[in-house]
Amino acid sequence: MGRKKLKIQRLEDLKARQAKYSKRKTGILKKAKELNILCEVDVALLFCSPSGTPTLYVGKNSNGLSSILKRLPNLSFEEREERKAYTIEMLRKIYENSESEFDPLSLSHDTNANTLKLYEDELQELKDKLVEMSKILRNPNIVEDLNQIKMMEDNLIASLNGLRSRKNQIAMEQQIRERELEVGLSISMKLFMHFQL
Repeated sequence: MGRKKLKIQRLEDLKARQAKYSKRKTGILKKAKELNILCEVDVALLFCSPSGTPTLYVGKNSNGLSSILKRLPNLSFEEREERKAYTIEMLRKIYENSESEFDPLSLSHDTNANTLKLYEDELQELKDKLVEMSKILRNPNIVEDLNQIKMMEDNLIASLNGLRSRKNQIAMEQQIRERELEVGLSISMKLFMHFQL
């Protein structure tokens, strides 16, 4: 008796769902460990069971999950979009012949262009706000409401605190130099007196 192809859909029975989750989770974890060992790739998997219990697997990496997560923000927007497009294409190939509810076509490449346009618009809006706020900070006569005055006050307080801490740092460095100079002078005076005798 061979295996029959299982129709991919949600299991209605909670016990069957939990049992299937447990078996599949074990299989995926085994594959992840093999991939980690054979190909020396960093692997991080996070599962949440039907009961809500989380399971985290991180491959045998010296730095663990944090090193994997630190790489994500370092990727450029274009690289992230490329990876997303590649993943969608792979999902499309996997689910082409299945009767799954997931439709990878709904995540088409057109979405990438729309997303990029949204990000560009948001970036331009933030740049405009930054220019406006910079003008307000430089010229208090443009102030229109109390929030702008509060922002200016906070900026001034932050600047003053930065100046104070820099002043204290310089003063401490100067005191250390003066002490070193005094110690050096006293040693040279003692040496001078010693050789005078």
